[in-house]
Amino acid sequence: MHTQLLQVKKIVLLVFYCILLFQFSFAQTQDSTARQADTASPVAPVVPVQADTPVRKPVVVRKKVDSTAQVNKPVIVDSVQPATKDSALIPPPLKLDSIPAENTLARFQAALRDHPYYNLRFKGAPRELFLKEAGSTSTDGIFYFLFGLLFYYAIIKIFFPKYLDNITTLFFRVTMRQQQLREQLSQTPLPSLFLNILFVSTGGMFLAFAARYYHYMPGQNLWLLWSYGCLVVMGIYLGKFIILKIIGWIFNVSNATDTYIFIIFMVNKMVGIFLVPVLILMAFPYGSWLPVVMTLAFILLALALVYRFIISYKPIRSEIKVSRFHFFLYLCAFEIAPLLLIYRVLLKFVERSY
Repeated sequence: MHTQLLQVKKIVLLVFYCILLFQFSFAQTQDSTARQADTASPVAPVVPVQADTPVRKPVVVRKKVDSTAQVNKPVIVDSVQPATKDSALIPPPLKLDSIPAENTLARFQAALRDHPYYNLRFKGAPRELFLKEAGSTSTDGIFYFLFGLLFYYAIIKIFFPKYLDNITTLFFRVTMRQQQLREQLSQTPLPSLFLNILFVSTGGMFLAFAARYYHYMPGQNLWLLWSYGCLVVMGIYLGKFIILKIIGWIFNVSNATDTYIFIIFMVNKMVGIFLVPVLILMAFPYGSWLPVVMTLAFILLALALVYRFIISYKPIRSEIKVSRFHFFLYLCAFEIAPLLLIYRVLLKFVERSY
């Protein structure tokens, strides 16, 4: 009896094990099937069906596929370009607000497409952009140049104060001890050379400012114009010095020519000093003051030229017997005519060059 109970228990356990094995294998089969279904196509959300609502079967629409179309060939769609009539399958570009935040690439492309500076690349028509070359407007070089002129004059004033006092006294008071002061000034050539350099520098810069103001050399560098002006001023007065020396040696009137040369360079030294504040006003004009400054500067130079002719007549007449008419002829032939000739030649050169 006991043996029969043991056999019955063994049979029941075997049947129980078979049932568990069958259920385990069936669960694995259902799980694999569900995974394949999930990867093949997305599952539509399950909507609970009410009891009163009739259940409708889904309608399957089958599209006819053209046999001549290349099915396996991938279609590359530019998500940036808008849809056209020829490409009806290409979707229109989406707005930036309608693109979800997860699609970073599409949002970046939409932002570039809507940007006004990148619009030309993505959907806008090409346009021509004209750029104007910006010129240099820095005045630092002019400032340091004028500062250097003031510093240069200050050094002359500190080391040669007596020379400047004598030349100023002789310029404004011609009748007082002219011969003695002229001899004292002639014995100090070093400050005379320094003031002549100041005159050449200020005169060249004045000519450069005048050329730029009257547009004689448009687009030319200011420092190149200054070098041209210095060469012109130095050439004029060096040539005049040589010509007067030759005339005095030929006609045996060296004392008269030396006196006239001294008066010429004395006036030039004072003009070089007077031009320093004028250049400051011309370099940094206030509003519409530049035409006024230019007019006053030319009046100053004209007065200095006339004053030189007036104060040079009496010393020359005391050295040689010359009438006013002959002195006027000399001024026209050797002072005014060369200046007009040089102006005419320079004007022709500028017109041919520019």
